[in-house]
Amino acid sequence: MDTYHEGTGPASPLIGPEDLAAASLGPDGAPPRPAPHTDAELAALIGLLTRPKARIATVTVGHGRDAASRAAAAAFTGAWQARGGTVLAVVDWPESAASWLRPARRLTAQTPDAWVIAAAPPGFAQLARRLRHSTDWDPARTVAFAALQNPRLPALTGPDVLHGLRGATGEGGTWQIAGHWVTAFPPTAGTDGRQSGQRPGQRP
Repeated sequence: MDTYHEGTGPASPLIGPEDLAAASLGPDGAPPRPAPHTDAELAALIGLLTRPKARIATVTVGHGRDAASRAAAAAFTGAWQARGGTVLAVVDWPESAASWLRPARRLTAQTPDAWVIAAAPPGFAQLARRLRHSTDWDPARTVAFAALQNPRLPALTGPDVLHGLRGATGEGGTWQIAGHWVTAFPPTAGTDGRQSGQRPGQRP
């Protein structure tokens, strides 16, 4: 298993500081910080990867450098390997990384069956734009912890960037992104997902 750390480099052309600030994802106007993951959240995340016919054995894990994201990534890595799964690489990045190309390339340097993400929305929004623009990354083959279950995230990245991304909620449910919408499903099986998000041009 390889571990990489993103440093500094040329400024990213993807989302400028003013645009990122204008699209602040926190209810108090400040960027949100991920909450510690729960046991139910981790179990639901693993459940997404081990559904019948999923055939997922190898994963690459990406995470932000905040404490909660580090802990979530470490917990997943340990649980996945305990199940006999393979973690091909672990890649991290700071929220204010100057170059998003390096972590994007490192996340996709190998060809995992799936990607697992633990991160805060602002930094991942930047990285996701770079991943879609410069690599063969597929959001439909990616699962994430609850911190990315944010209704403003698709609007920040653009509707096509995260289409198909799925994740787990802190309560042990699941969520998925389709276009501008984030739809959440309760822990028990059902079809009554709760939608949140904004239509194009709609103010949060």
